[in-house]
Amino acid sequence: MQTRIDVNGGKDNAIVVGAGHVGIACAHYLERDGFNVTVIDQGAIGGGCSRANCGLLSPSHVLPLTTPDALWSGITSLLTPGAAFRFKPQLRWSLYRWMFQFVRRCTHRRMLAAGHVLKPLLDASSREYTALFGDPAIDCDARDSGTLYVFRTQKALDDYASTDRLLREHFGLGARRIEGAELPVFDAALRTGLAGGYYYDIDRHLRPDRLNASWSRHLRERGVTFMERTRLYAIDKSGAQIAGLVTSQGRLTADRYVFATGAWSGQLAKDLGVDIPIEPGKGYSVTMSQPAVMPAHPMLFPEAHVAVTPFSDGYRIGSMMEFVGFDASIPGHRIRKLEAAAAPYLEYPTGPAIEDTWSGWRPMTWDSLPVIGRVPGLSNALLATGHNMLGMTLAPVTGKLVADLVAERPTDLPIDALSPARFA
Repeated sequence: MQTRIDVNGGKDNAIVVGAGHVGIACAHYLERDGFNVTVIDQGAIGGGCSRANCGLLSPSHVLPLTTPDALWSGITSLLTPGAAFRFKPQLRWSLYRWMFQFVRRCTHRRMLAAGHVLKPLLDASSREYTALFGDPAIDCDARDSGTLYVFRTQKALDDYASTDRLLREHFGLGARRIEGAELPVFDAALRTGLAGGYYYDIDRHLRPDRLNASWSRHLRERGVTFMERTRLYAIDKSGAQIAGLVTSQGRLTADRYVFATGAWSGQLAKDLGVDIPIEPGKGYSVTMSQPAVMPAHPMLFPEAHVAVTPFSDGYRIGSMMEFVGFDASIPGHRIRKLEAAAAPYLEYPTGPAIEDTWSGWRPMTWDSLPVIGRVPGLSNALLATGHNMLGMTLAPVTGKLVADLVAERPTDLPIDALSPARFA
């Protein structure tokens, strides 16, 4: 028999469902506005995709995944054994609907339109991170090292020049081009003989698990309650409001409910009465002890679809995009693929000891935009999900937007383009 649990018993209570980067950020800004906040999660705080991603904070990552060449790249990957992209046929109409809608958006016009929505969000989130890192309670190995895109072949380097030109002309994002002979001078970890690279000095990186730990600890000290391993069984509604949540820890009630449930959000669509077309895009990472020569910068190898990130206490390689449902396995051949993919670029592509292997599900929307806004038909419920591969980068601005919506504060950010109502 379930026990009713009233969360903090006041009129200014909020429950955030999901304790990843985005859920923690929502708790931060709601608490700052004076709410008594409880965060629940079916797993551990900062688990899932928030635990072992590559830790890149990338305001330069303004182009959506729905680019004109995305379809051809996907088809080519499907025909290439061991490629970074993998699709498993499934008996789910929602997946094929998602794929169809994604393909429809792979046009130059729609790519630019999505980019112009993402740009102010990325800039605002970067400003919020600057303020957050000024708090000594936040200990996450944050560094202003930029991001270096590295290319093996001259063709790939020259092809990227058009992307660099587009980013400059439409978004004011210019990168420094580095020719191949300069690369080992710029970063001693790189091999000789590479074609060249592009360096974005506005980007930063951090250690995700340390961000989660220090941020949630700081919020606990400010009175936020975290309930781990608390499963959400049902959402009770009364008219146009949520009346409570039925969970494994009893019944929880509050004045506001925020669902920051990442890749699992689609499973709440029926209970919330709103379409949430989010598919889980599975990614992998392997964390190692430091190699003999550590990269000085986070790097992306677009030809191999791999990222490497240096930390003060480790080194991480991450990549892959698999549409395989909620498959939690970590096949050894996928981890070996990650390690092998870095070898053509780095003098020492791996460290002496593997410390962790990980897989997680990114919450992928078909238009590459997050879902942030009020749930249509429910006056006290909001969604904060669907961040694709930018969950950590966009977490602070998402939390701030949620708090602004609750407080009915005006914003100059493109919130209408993010609304769950766009899928109606």
